[in-house]
Amino acid sequence: MRRKNRRGSDKVNYILLAAAVLLLGASGVGSARAALTYFSENYTAQVEMYDIGVTLTETSAAGTKDISSRDYTGSGDVWEESRGALLADMLDETDGRLLPGRKYTEELAVRNSGNIDEYVRVRLYRYWTKEDGSREQELAPALIDLNLTDSGWIVDEEASTEERTVLYWPQVLPVGAATPAFTDTLAIDSSITSKVTTETKTENGVTTTTTTFNYDGVQFNIEAEVDAVQTHNAADAIKSAWGVDVNVGADGSLSLAR
Repeated sequence: MRRKNRRGSDKVNYILLAAAVLLLGASGVGSARAALTYFSENYTAQVEMYDIGVTLTETSAAGTKDISSRDYTGSGDVWEESRGALLADMLDETDGRLLPGRKYTEELAVRNSGNIDEYVRVRLYRYWTKEDGSREQELAPALIDLNLTDSGWIVDEEASTEERTVLYWPQVLPVGAATPAFTDTLAIDSSITSKVTTETKTENGVTTTTTTFNYDGVQFNIEAEVDAVQTHNAADAIKSAWGVDVNVGADGSLSLAR
């Protein structure tokens, strides 16, 4: 990913990305990996930005913690960053083994960790990969059930796809405040374990039947991107940063202009 950190008043938006990958195996989770990447983008707009910041938080059975954050200090183009991993504590519920069909606690939310009020957007990605890192096309993203809450977040249906879900928090997020969780549970559809191949061989009068899980070693991937945009000239800033038209109410509430 490209990183652009040129200082200037045209910097109105940035994104933090948290990604989690768990390896599926015949006996549960063989290993766990996670990657976290930040990147910022510059856009042209007649606005100024000071001390914007955002933090992605996660609540699992182990409790609540900050997963990642990126806060602009406004001094010398310095960003204060912390990096973590999604789903690191998820399997504490089941002694380190992934149980398909089980709904694991996975509450994700956003906190304003900067010094100005802001609007936030979240983009969630879910997909499957093979052991070599290439996409597994036979497994539907819907088999990764990251359940969305009914807590007021707006889903942008036009921008969402089978793999990607785009959500907006429709209110100004004040300094120090947190949004309600936009997800609450994560489950892997249990039907994945029924996809097996059975082979029977007879040698020297002995018949042997071998059953192999079709998706042994396949990984499921979850990523969460969080954007923050300042509230000054909000409609123009959001159009410039996010490429969408919004209506801003007298109370600061957002709605998609579609």
